[in-house]
Amino acid sequence: MTERSKWSEDAWQAALPVYQEILELPFVRQLAEGTLTGERFRFYIEQDSIYVENYCHVLAHIASRLTRQEHVADFLKFASVGIEVEKILHETYIGAGHASVSPTPTTLLYNCYESAKGLGPVEIEAASILPCFWVYQKVGEHIFKTSSPDNPYYRWIETYADKDFEKSTLRAIEICDELAENASAEIRRQMRDAFVMATRMEWMFWDSAYNLEKWKI
Repeated sequence: MTERSKWSEDAWQAALPVYQEILELPFVRQLAEGTLTGERFRFYIEQDSIYVENYCHVLAHIASRLTRQEHVADFLKFASVGIEVEKILHETYIGAGHASVSPTPTTLLYNCYESAKGLGPVEIEAASILPCFWVYQKVGEHIFKTSSPDNPYYRWIETYADKDFEKSTLRAIEICDELAENASAEIRRQMRDAFVMATRMEWMFWDSAYNLEKWKI
């Protein structure tokens, strides 16, 4: 019997073409250059605040379904730290002015997608939130290398290139691998598909912010 590769390795390879397209998005390139317009960045941050509120609920929901105490503790920590970090980051750039903002079609779709995964096996639900750790950490790390402290978005870039965020990301990956280890081949496949789909939605999220997406009707 051959040893299976880590689930995360297979998932990342499946999502790699999408991740590479993310790095080429005008939003990401201009963010790294510091040339992204303030209007587009504020639009992004406002939508991100809506997304993160739902995301933290999903993290807490996953924690309530996990069976290993250390996994439960980690996901509850992800939720509480995520709320605090994102609150500080959002208030740095937009203050408290995002309360009346409505979700765009992409934000609503992404939130509904992740929430819906809570109706299936917890392994798949956990895999669906992993891109928000892993893709952000990789993007932050990538653009941090070419960004300077005078970049108006340096605080955002620094947050996702931070070693503490990297540590949380690696732990989230590790937990998903541990869940996949005891899962059937079919559940592993669905975990991979959920990871790839959520990575596509990360692409959509940044693209929609750059285009200042609005409801057409």
